[in-house]
Amino acid sequence: MVINQDLINWLLEEENPSIRYWAFKDILGKNDNSKDVKKVKQDIMESELVNSILNAQNPDGFWIKEEDMYLPKYTATTHQLLILAELGATRNSRIEKAIEHIYKFQRNNGHFQTKLPKTEKGKNSVVKDGCCFDGNILFYLNHFGYLEDPRTKKLLEFIYDYYDETNTGWSCRSYPINSEAGFPVNCYMGATKILKAFSMIQEEKRDKNMNMIIKRETEKILENKIYKYRRNPDGSRKEKIGWKRFGFPLFYQADLLEVMVTLVRLNIFDNRMNDALKVIKNEQQQDGKWILKNSYNGKLWKDIEVKNEPSKWITLRALYILKKLNQF
Repeated sequence: MVINQDLINWLLEEENPSIRYWAFKDILGKNDNSKDVKKVKQDIMESELVNSILNAQNPDGFWIKEEDMYLPKYTATTHQLLILAELGATRNSRIEKAIEHIYKFQRNNGHFQTKLPKTEKGKNSVVKDGCCFDGNILFYLNHFGYLEDPRTKKLLEFIYDYYDETNTGWSCRSYPINSEAGFPVNCYMGATKILKAFSMIQEEKRDKNMNMIIKRETEKILENKIYKYRRNPDGSRKEKIGWKRFGFPLFYQADLLEVMVTLVRLNIFDNRMNDALKVIKNEQQQDGKWILKNSYNGKLWKDIEVKNEPSKWITLRALYILKKLNQF
């Protein structure tokens, strides 16, 4: 395994301020008040990638369609806010306008749906579905400083109320395609998105319901050894092969690298993580870098890295996991 200063210096190159930001925080342990982090946060907002997203925004705050925050996939409003949060973007007036537009899609029960309600009565929807959707929205609402907003609190209450304490997780009409082909009863991939959002919330701001869900969901993930939640016809476990192809961004998809980042952010260290850790180590190239194998390039406002080439995003996440697990 190759971990050296040259690899760290590669992540700290000025051409990608978002990587630089997260490397300062996750690899070098700098906080938001440090001079380096303050400077790079400014650089992020001036970067070509962030500006390509913000320049495509409608003056009224949305991307593409006012009435649909989800379609077309990957260029619509909710996807842009998720990417901006992942990039480490800072809240500004344009992002605030987009967030206010997103809140228009929230129903009275706290859940978000992809289309604007056509009438006041439409806000009374009782749909309980799409935990990945709500999880991703919670992720960027928290990143941009809306955790204490009453509307975000309403989303959290919905997530808590919707939680299945008997089987763990949240149900979804899209999962499972074949109930006999997987071990989890409820949406396994979607649950990882809510857990990811929880992991980014400061520990002192997590209430008892959140901590209960974190405890139960991390145990479920560990029972499934992160990516071995599929079931063979004979009842034995098998890998989710796609989770071994690392990508960025992932939107509603997941992979074992992202889930491992979530676990170590939550300070979960367990031997049942070893199989996934081995996969991560085996994916490291001779030069110490990791490859981007899953990409949405061609579907975004601007491509992010090059598929099948060394990836700073994947390398950053892999090194963060290895650091937290005292592997270097």
